[in-house]
Amino acid sequence: MSPSPVPIVGGTGALGFGLAVRLARAGVPVVIGSRRRESAEEAAAKARERVPDGEVEGVENADAVARGDIVFLTVPFRAQSENLTNLRNALREGQILVDATVPIAAAVSGKATRLLGVPQGSAAQQAQEMVPDEVTVVSALHTVAGHVLSDLGHPLDEDVLVCGDAREPKRRVAELIDRIDGLRAVNAGALETARLVEGLTPLLISVNSRNKVTAGIRLTGLDEPRW
Repeated sequence: MSPSPVPIVGGTGALGFGLAVRLARAGVPVVIGSRRRESAEEAAAKARERVPDGEVEGVENADAVARGDIVFLTVPFRAQSENLTNLRNALREGQILVDATVPIAAAVSGKATRLLGVPQGSAAQQAQEMVPDEVTVVSALHTVAGHVLSDLGHPLDEDVLVCGDAREPKRRVAELIDRIDGLRAVNAGALETARLVEGLTPLLISVNSRNKVTAGIRLTGLDEPRW
């Protein structure tokens, strides 16, 4: 039995596209979403060039969201609220929304090494307030660089910190992330912990800029993550 399709809202951007090609290479059907169908179809065609055996489709965001149970939101923070408002009627009961947005100051023409304050505590908590009550938000993928994901020749060796208030949705998201070679999902706690994880993104940007590298996060002393 093949896995169900995974919609990626913002799949034309660096992180979303990188996630799309990595999942496609792992045998997971992917639906790239965009505000414009033409942009989504173009990104999907590009992904299929990278992964000829992959199953990748491009559609408008609302159509993409309807295709799967686990939806990834990989848009910049400045576009998070608009996208969730537009998709509120498209999201359905029982779905999991994986929020990967980071409230960095670059979203408002500031420095990428500065974190913006979010009244709810984090971008993920803001997302949880905006989606329908029957949709569960899980926070993940804040420390993996999009350009590294999209480079299939680049081996991965990173941990992905996953936050959420419900154990089963977190476990399902972790199982999907673990399908990507070189990524290991780690339970980082409740959704409120996302504010700490989101803060790692500007930290990594600072480290990478100063050292001319693309460093990720790897936790030591953790042989088998618990869910």
